[in-house]
Amino acid sequence: MSPRRRALLLAVCALLVAALAAVGLAALRSDREVRPVAQDQPGAVLLVPGYGGMTSSLAMLQHRLERDGRQVRVVALPGDGTGDIADAARAVDAAADAAGTPSVDVVGYSAGGVIARYWVKELGGGSRARRVVTLGSPHHGTQLAATGAPFAGLCPLMCQQLVPGSRFLRHLDDGDETPAGPQWLSLWTSQDEVVTPPQTARLNGAVEVVVQDVCAGIDVSHGGLPTTPVVVGIVVQSLTSGPVPAPAAADCARLTALSR
Repeated sequence: MSPRRRALLLAVCALLVAALAAVGLAALRSDREVRPVAQDQPGAVLLVPGYGGMTSSLAMLQHRLERDGRQVRVVALPGDGTGDIADAARAVDAAADAAGTPSVDVVGYSAGGVIARYWVKELGGGSRARRVVTLGSPHHGTQLAATGAPFAGLCPLMCQQLVPGSRFLRHLDDGDETPAGPQWLSLWTSQDEVVTPPQTARLNGAVEVVVQDVCAGIDVSHGGLPTTPVVVGIVVQSLTSGPVPAPAAADCARLTALSR
């Protein structure tokens, strides 16, 4: 074969390899592409507990949503609920499978909101979640975890992951804090004594709601979030078929009554 023919053949092969690689990359990107679910068709509701996995903290919210005819599952976190957030997110994924509905709404209380975000970002939840609501979630860490971190045995893996500036949170918060797919709402109390400072619950791209901005002067601790009537009412309203609204002070009485 002449040098010119050999060079031409090599050039054609190189172009073919490049074309096949481009097709393969496009297919890979297509597989990972988020396909948002229908917003007007509510499915099952997954309630994700916080650090320690105490499911009873979400009982009031579960019963209220079930009165509306919603299928509600409280996600049991693996182990004692203080392990790897990635493992907890896989439990959310399994619960979404078990629900058997085209989409799910996810309500994450405290660390449960961070678990829900990891599920959406890393495990394909963006194509399965219709709404994600977080209640007092330490999206950017909490100083309480930072205080316990230096003491051996006092700060298990999930605690370490929730230290402000941890490698886990740097990865989770890198880029879009509210990935495509679901509509997002972050609800928190200015009196939070666990998620400190309370503003760490802010979530860029979400509908942002501070309880005291809706009901002025109301006392709501971190532990009281899932059982406070106005909070329950806001969650119920956010999981309807319409867009996620931003409640205002004029809505305090109506949303409080909606919890009943």
